[in-house]
Amino acid sequence: MIAREIARGPQTLIVGQPTRGVDIGAVTKIHDQITELRNDGKALLVVSADLDELMAISDRIAVLCDGKLVGIVPISEADERTIGLMMAGSPVEAIVDAVGLSE
Repeated sequence: MIAREIARGPQTLIVGQPTRGVDIGAVTKIHDQITELRNDGKALLVVSADLDELMAISDRIAVLCDGKLVGIVPISEADERTIGLMMAGSPVEAIVDAVGLSE
């Protein structure tokens, strides 16, 4: 299904759980296709519960908690601790000093 949508040449693509339930070979191919679109300057919104997946294919990670945007972290500054604190509801401003993020 993802390949079909990518083949249409979208300028914007919203993908939910892109690799859920697929084998490891397909995961790699899907990540490669998403990364290629990103590198071509297309707008992508990837929604995933898989933090490793998001770390592998994202420019930035936005975290929502209780329906509110907690913050957005550039991938160069994202790590499991930072994202975990944000997932628990700590706003980026509250953890800047704790984990060394730059605002």
